[in-house]
Amino acid sequence: MTTETLPTANRWLRLMRLDRPIGTYLLLWPTYWALWFASAGSPSLANLIIFTLGVVVMRAAGCVINDYADRHVDGAVERTKNRPLVTGEIAPHQALVLFFGLLILALVLVLMTNSMTIMLSVGGLMLAASYPFLKRVTNLPQLGLGAAWAWVVPMAFAAERQQLPPALWFIFAAIIVWTIAFDTYYAMVDREDDLKVGIKSAAILFGRYDLLIIALLQLAALALLSMAGVSFGRGVFYFLGLALAAAHFIIQHLNAKSREPEGCFKAFVNNHRVGMVIFLGLALDYL
Repeated sequence: MTTETLPTANRWLRLMRLDRPIGTYLLLWPTYWALWFASAGSPSLANLIIFTLGVVVMRAAGCVINDYADRHVDGAVERTKNRPLVTGEIAPHQALVLFFGLLILALVLVLMTNSMTIMLSVGGLMLAASYPFLKRVTNLPQLGLGAAWAWVVPMAFAAERQQLPPALWFIFAAIIVWTIAFDTYYAMVDREDDLKVGIKSAAILFGRYDLLIIALLQLAALALLSMAGVSFGRGVFYFLGLALAAAHFIIQHLNAKSREPEGCFKAFVNNHRVGMVIFLGLALDYL
C-alpha cells in the first residue's frame, strides 16, 4: 500500500514517521557499514548505541522538517494528504518545536563522542536541514538526500579512528548514488502529483530514462562498494553480500518495470534488504 489514507498511529509518531520504519532501516544499514569498516568489524559498544540512536533521532527530525517544508503541497498529493500538518492535527510552530527538540537530543548524543565527530556533525546537520527545501530549487534533490545519508561515513570513522582515510570516500560516494537510485523509485510513486503541484524530483528529471539511470546508479554503487572492499582488504563473504544486493536490484527493476506506483513503492522498500545483505556480508567477512 503506497498511500497514507488510513492513519491510525499517534499524530506525533506519524509526524516523525516512527510508525513507518523503512526510512530508519535505509539509514541504519549504511551507518552500520561505516561503523564496521571504520572499526575493522569491532565497533565500540558506546559508538554502536550512539549511532543507532542517532539514526532514529535524525531520521525523525528529517521527517518533521520535510513535512513542515511541504505542508502547503502535501494536501494535493494522494499519498501524503492525511499527514498531521496537512490535516491540522499539529500546528506548524509545534512541528518546529519538535524539530529543534530532536536536534538537541542529537547534540546530546554526539557530545558523547569526540571533538572530530562533533565538528563533522555540523555538516551533517546542515545537509539534513536543507534537503527538504531543495525540491523547490533543483531537479535533483535526491543528491542532497544522498549527501545527508552518506555524511555518517566520515562521522563513523572520526568516532572510531579519529582520522579519515581516503578510502572512506568510496563508501561515501556509494551511499550517495544508491540513495539517488532508491529515492527515485520513491519519487516515481508521486510523479504525476508532483508535476501538478510543481515539486521537483529525479523521477521528473530522468523522465522516460528513469529505469535506465537507476540501473546505472545501482551499478555505480556496487562498483564503489567493491573498490571500498578492495581498499579495506575484504574477502569472499563481503563480495557475496554485494552479489546478493545485485540480485535484489534486478528484482526491483522487475517490480518497477511497468512504472505503476505500487510496483515502484515495492522496489523502493526492497532497498532495506539491499542494505541488510551488504551489512551481513561485511559483518561475516570480518568474523
